[in-house]
Amino acid sequence: MNPSSPLTLPNALTLLRILAVPFFAIALWYGHHWQAFIIFAAAGLTDLLDGYIARTFDQRSDLGAILDPAADKFLMTTAFVLLAWRTQGMTAPIPVWVAILAITRDLVISFYAFASVDRLSDSKFHPSFLGKLSTAMQLIAVSLGLFFNALGYRPWMDPFLPEMYWVVAGLVLASGIHYFLRATRPTLA
Repeated sequence: MNPSSPLTLPNALTLLRILAVPFFAIALWYGHHWQAFIIFAAAGLTDLLDGYIARTFDQRSDLGAILDPAADKFLMTTAFVLLAWRTQGMTAPIPVWVAILAITRDLVISFYAFASVDRLSDSKFHPSFLGKLSTAMQLIAVSLGLFFNALGYRPWMDPFLPEMYWVVAGLVLASGIHYFLRATRPTLA
């Protein structure tokens, strides 16, 4: 298959992930926490699967390079907003300040990348180790938040969740600063 063709299996899986977001949001909003957790987990599996297929079978495409990270951000932003909103039956919400930091970091990086696309090299916006670590920790926090809401309140969650959210916030700030410093550093000739 032509790698530049938009009609690839990975792109179809990414579109399924995008189409799952409203169902995820509805389930979470109405307090169907197990369904929300299952939809989020299935979306995560499609993300792993589409990346594996794209690399293994050389089905990368220009559309996929844009669509895949956009789908991830759409799902994660929806999760952060609704988990911070404290929807029906929620026993383990994400603190609003953590959600605001995570969403703001992604928006600032995205806007800066779009505004600077003609002046900066592509390599300055590839995820760094710190950025990947921050994203992984955000994913773990959202997944655990969804899982804990599905379980219902358990006393052992009390000391665990606040510590995890501080780690998420620290990584969000550190990776955001790192992206900015890396993007504004002069390129060596």
